[in-house]
Amino acid sequence: MRTIGLDVGRTFAEVAIHEGGRTRSAGRTPVTPAGLRSFAAGLHADDEVVLEATTNTWAIAGLLAEHAGRVVVSNPLRTRAIADAKHKTDRIDAATLAELQAARYIPEVWQPDPATRELRSLVAHRAGLVRVRTAQRNRVHAILDRALIASPVADAFGVAGRAWLAALELPDLARLELDAALRLHDTAAAEVTAADRLLAERIVDDPRARHLLTIPGVGPAVAASLVALIGDIGRFPRPANLASYLGLDPRVRQTGGKPAFTGHISRAGQAHARGLLIEAAHAAVRVPGPLHAFHARLLRRRHSSGVAVVAVARKLAVLAWHLLSADADFRFSPPVRTAEKLRRLDLAAGRPKRAPGGRGPGGAKERRRAARTAEWTVLEVAEAAYEELVRARTIPRGSTDAAAAPGSD
Repeated sequence: MRTIGLDVGRTFAEVAIHEGGRTRSAGRTPVTPAGLRSFAAGLHADDEVVLEATTNTWAIAGLLAEHAGRVVVSNPLRTRAIADAKHKTDRIDAATLAELQAARYIPEVWQPDPATRELRSLVAHRAGLVRVRTAQRNRVHAILDRALIASPVADAFGVAGRAWLAALELPDLARLELDAALRLHDTAAAEVTAADRLLAERIVDDPRARHLLTIPGVGPAVAASLVALIGDIGRFPRPANLASYLGLDPRVRQTGGKPAFTGHISRAGQAHARGLLIEAAHAAVRVPGPLHAFHARLLRRRHSSGVAVVAVARKLAVLAWHLLSADADFRFSPPVRTAEKLRRLDLAAGRPKRAPGGRGPGGAKERRRAARTAEWTVLEVAEAAYEELVRARTIPRGSTDAAAAPGSD
């Protein structure tokens, strides 16, 4: 059996072959469709090919998998033998990959299926468009700040805000810059809307996304990002593994006889998904329930809103693991708000605008407002019961005064 290491570059890939306990260089192959197909045609069914994760990794791996017995994708952040090498060339890197795989020391990357890869690409595409839109919004605010103009509306990009910006008197250069930024913003916003529509079509019938949407604060973008990033939930044995994968686990440092020191979160993994979870945490803590109670309890103890929100984001990752593993909805999900989220997802995916059934007495807005008010009361009662349960479980043993017991985590 041969183990073949590929160090893939922009125009060519260095090839090294480990066979019979020895490693030799096999030259280079062009990173083109024709060159890669020619290289793949020379592979055998018992060959193992290893390459590091790069931009075009999955396309190359899919092509090689048609001929090789196994294709392994290495995590470059964990291939320390290459990263820490004193002598580093493409030929040495390819040989090192082949030798590490032959010894089964390669930290392998999970290979998603084509549907998951497509969803990941769509999520990344939307994230890039959102960054462009945000940059133009920041540019508009910078133009207004330079002119010492304060916006009289909360949202300068809403209907009232756009009317105010259109009628605003500015010097010629500032007007030119503002109009250009608004045109670019509108173009990016239209592309974001198109990406959201396609994203909704991809996840509208996915039970995993619909389970995640039952969590307060989690919208279609967050649900799609988690589904794309997680893929098969079975590859995470415990919820802590998923939190670590998302970079929401704290760093731990310990040496000698000193106690372990817990620091900031590791920030490993995909920053975009982690940022979306933190945004979802900000929204989740506004709804009565266990997440709101957890945030309030941690805020009282740590006196830091940032720490509390990040802790809620980690809690959301743990909650997502449990929901996906059990194929279930969130038990404390607000029914009215969840139904509204799912309905908006259906509409974004092109489903019929009006659900079957009678309209009932009164206007639709009044009925929704009454249902939200009643639901909010129920959620507050449920949160109070949850807090009482947590307080009872954290009373120190032997304490006789439950009200005075400080509790502990």
